[in-house]
Amino acid sequence: MSQTAQDTQFAAEWKSWHDAHEAARTDPLGILAATGLYFLDDDPLSVPGVPGSWQLVDGQPQVALPDGQTLTDGGRTLTGTVGLGERIADGGVLLGYTDGRAHGAAEVAWRGSQVMLRPRRDDGAYLAHFPGTPAYPADPAWVVPARFEAFDQARDETVGAVIDGLEHHYTAPGVLTFSVGGTEYRLTAFKGGRDGSLMVLMRDATSGVTTYGASRTLSVPAPDAEGNTVIDFNRASNLPCAYTNYATCPLPPAENRLPIAVEAGEKLPLSRVD
Repeated sequence: MSQTAQDTQFAAEWKSWHDAHEAARTDPLGILAATGLYFLDDDPLSVPGVPGSWQLVDGQPQVALPDGQTLTDGGRTLTGTVGLGERIADGGVLLGYTDGRAHGAAEVAWRGSQVMLRPRRDDGAYLAHFPGTPAYPADPAWVVPARFEAFDQARDETVGAVIDGLEHHYTAPGVLTFSVGGTEYRLTAFKGGRDGSLMVLMRDATSGVTTYGASRTLSVPAPDAEGNTVIDFNRASNLPCAYTNYATCPLPPAENRLPIAVEAGEKLPLSRVD
C-alpha cells in the first residue's frame, strides 16, 4: 500500500472513531442533556421537573416519591420511599421519568465521598443544535511508540476535579514513557478497561489555547508482555466538562502536564451547554 493510501486509510479510521465518539456524546439522555448538578445531604432536596424528594439517610441516598410520582429503574417502576445505596454501590444509576413533554433521567452516583444528583432531559436546545467538536487533522506522526513501566505495586492515586473540593480516586499500575522530537516524556497511567487497556489524563501546551484547558483523556491499548504499546494522540478526547458546567471531571496529576504542544486530537468545543 502506498503512503498516500495508508494516510487516507488512517484518516478514514480516525473519522469513524470520532463520529462514533460524537454519537455517544450526544445520546438523548447523555451527559450533554444534563440540566443541573446537586449534591445530597441530610436535608430533603426537590428539583423542579424531577420526581421525588432526595436526601441522605444515614449516609446513603434515598428518594421519597409522593402519590402520583414514579421513577423507572430499567423495567421496574419505583414508588414510595426507595433506598438507592445498593443501586450505586458499584457505580451510578439512571432513573427514568417523563412529564408528558420530554423524557428525563435522574443520575445518582458517588463522586468521591459525596452523592451526586444530576437530572437530564432529552429536549434541551444544546443537544438539538450541537455543532460538533473540531479536531486537528488525523496525523500518523502522532501515533507514538510507548513503553509501560509497571510499579512494584499498583498505587492508589487521588486527583482533583473541575469542582473545587471534589476528588477522584484511581488505581495507577505504572507509567508510560515515550519520545517526541528526541526528548523522552512520562505519563502516569490509570487502570482502564477489563481488556488491560490504560487510561491517561493529560494537559499540554495547547491546553487553554486550542484545546480544552482542564484536561483531555486518552485510552491506550494494553501493553504486550514486554511492556510495548502505542499512544495515539489523535484520539485525545474531551471530557464532558469541556461542554457543560454540570460535569465533575477529574484533573490530570501534575506529572501529566506535558511541556510540548500536542497538536492532535479534539480541540475546544464551539459552544457549551447554556
